[in-house]
Amino acid sequence: MTTRRPPRPAPRSAPKAAGDRDAPKGRRAARGAASALKAKPAEAEHEDGPQRIAKLLARAGVGSRRDVERMVEEGRIALNGTVIVQPAPLLTSLEGLTVDGNPVAKPVSTRLYRFHKPSGCITAARDPKGRKTIYDVLPKDLPRLMPVGRLDYNTEGLLLLTNDGEFKRQLELPASGVERTYRARAFGDISQEQLEELAMGITIDGVTYGKIDANLERRTGRNQWVEMTLTEGKNREVRKVLEHFGLQVSRLIRTRYGAFELDGMPLGAVDVVPRDELFKFRRHMS
Repeated sequence: MTTRRPPRPAPRSAPKAAGDRDAPKGRRAARGAASALKAKPAEAEHEDGPQRIAKLLARAGVGSRRDVERMVEEGRIALNGTVIVQPAPLLTSLEGLTVDGNPVAKPVSTRLYRFHKPSGCITAARDPKGRKTIYDVLPKDLPRLMPVGRLDYNTEGLLLLTNDGEFKRQLELPASGVERTYRARAFGDISQEQLEELAMGITIDGVTYGKIDANLERRTGRNQWVEMTLTEGKNREVRKVLEHFGLQVSRLIRTRYGAFELDGMPLGAVDVVPRDELFKFRRHMS
């Protein structure tokens, strides 16, 4: 017999996504905006004074700070024709900066997109193994976008994309406290009491995972759906935690990232988050 928590009221219930007919509806799908209240203050859109090159280029959508630092190491970034080496100088503007010989365009307004990532593709621009990437699935007329975090090759669901490297970094940092909600279909035996122990965190093979809010959904025989909400998003965290309990995960879907939900989007679909919703979310993070 399945032990359930008392149901919690929610402002609305999100419809099931296409291709997810057998997935249960979540009972905590509308909590995203509240999670952002714990986040660190958002940085101002424009700052005065000298800044690190990695920060400037991340704002301009060239890549994340880590990506830019790697480009500097590879000698791909120059200032007024001179290749930049470490330690990179502090700059007040993008004037004179080039990447691979191409001038860096001025930053545009931050945009955020939702994408219903299908399984069978990786969250990367290219793959040495030749596997399909999200950029093979995304429409070709989109602006240059970077994924917020990653979803594994066999994981599907909500993937956020942005043109702002600094915003991407802020959303990804565990310290920002932005919640991610997943639903996993798993085979095996587990109780609600076992799942509730995850609220205290757990250490597996020397890796410590923080608080996880886990709820046992409907069960059919030894198959069940488990909903898990976490803020760290470490590599393969949901799969590793469930496998630790002896469960075999056959399907994993991310349904929410912060205030943004999958909300019945068709598999492979992408849309832009309205500016007022994005503004509200960023205001809550300040």
